[in-house]
Amino acid sequence: MTTLSTVYARSGAVPYTVSLTDDLAHTWIGDEPPDKGGANLGPDPTRLLLSSLGACTIITLQMYAARKHWPLAAVEVELQFNPQGKPASGTDITRRITLQGELTAEQRARLLQIANACPIHNVLEGEVRIATSMDAPPAA
Repeated sequence: MTTLSTVYARSGAVPYTVSLTDDLAHTWIGDEPPDKGGANLGPDPTRLLLSSLGACTIITLQMYAARKHWPLAAVEVELQFNPQGKPASGTDITRRITLQGELTAEQRARLLQIANACPIHNVLEGEVRIATSMDAPPAA
């Protein structure tokens, strides 16, 4: 069974600061840095995107290692968006994964394969369709 994930984004009084909530009652903020006119109250959209990939990578690795009873003690992921500048086409994301624990070379290699199969990685590498609609203005 697939769970429908829903996020609500709302603007407020502070320019570029966005209140984000979801169907599970989590709340967080997106914003822009001051040099772009924001208040820097939260990560910008690019960092929010990278955080999704980082969280998914770590969770996927932890789940896999737990099922295999492998001694994965901790995972760190560093992500960068277009680290060499905007490419002529597409987008470049670099991801550096650090695994802690007494893992064999074979286990580490398998965990790299698993990281490359995390659901958000698959979304970012796959075809994404975005259906956008707009509500009609309220009647006067």
